[in-house]
Amino acid sequence: AISRGEFELHYQPVVDVRTRSVCGVEAFVRWHHPSKGVLAPDQFLPLAESTGLAAPLGEWILQQACMDAAAWPPHIRVAVNISAAQFSKGNLFDIILCALVDSGLSPERLELEIADVALLEQNQAAHLQTIRQLKNLGVSMVLDHYGAGYSSASYLSGFPFDKIKIDKSVTQGFVSRRDCAAVVASVLALARGLDIATVAKGIETAAQFEALQAAGIDFAQGYLFGRPVPHSELDLTAVVP
Repeated sequence: AISRGEFELHYQPVVDVRTRSVCGVEAFVRWHHPSKGVLAPDQFLPLAESTGLAAPLGEWILQQACMDAAAWPPHIRVAVNISAAQFSKGNLFDIILCALVDSGLSPERLELEIADVALLEQNQAAHLQTIRQLKNLGVSMVLDHYGAGYSSASYLSGFPFDKIKIDKSVTQGFVSRRDCAAVVASVLALARGLDIATVAKGIETAAQFEALQAAGIDFAQGYLFGRPVPHSELDLTAVVP
C-alpha cells in the first residue's frame, strides 16, 4: 500500500483558545484500500505493528506531513503521532531530520505526539537522549491521551514534554462529571508548575469549549472546530465564533 500510494493524510485543526484562531493541525492517516474503501487507523495500524511495518509507515507519515505543512502559513504547526516502536528502532532523529531537510519545514513547526509513553521506559536513557536531541533541534514533544485510564503524571518529570493533550474521555465529561473536572484541574496545576501548555481533545459542544476556556486550557481540538479532512479541504483561516 505504501509503494502503491494508497495512504493519505487527513488533518484536524487545533485552535488557540486565546485568539480563537487555527494555530496548528494534527495528522491522521487513512488507507484507500482497493476493495474495502477508506480505512481508519484502528483498522490497519495493529496489523502494521504486528508485521513490523509500523516504522516504515510512520516514516512515510512524517515525510508527507512535513511536505504538506511546508506549504502552509508559517504560524501553523503540524502534530504527528510517534509510536514507541519508532523510538525503539534507534534512528528516529535521523528520519525526522531528513523529513525536515527534504521538506524545508522549520523544526519549530513540528510536534511529535507520544501516547504509549510507558513503553519508552524499557530503554529510557536512549529514548531520553533522542528526545533531547529533537528538542535541541527545535521540535516540540507532546504527551498524548493524558487521563485515559492510567496516571501519567510521573512522565512529566521524567521526560521533557512541551504540551499535554487531555484525552477526549476527560474533556467530554468535564462539564458533568466530578472525576473528569478533577483530572483537568490537576493537569492545569501540573502544567502551570512545569511551564507546559495544555490541549483539550474531543471538544464537540460550545458548552464544553466555554467551560474549558474558563478553566484555563491553552489549546482546543475536536469536531466543534472541524473533523479530519484531506489536505485539499483544510481551512486554516477559520475563527471560532
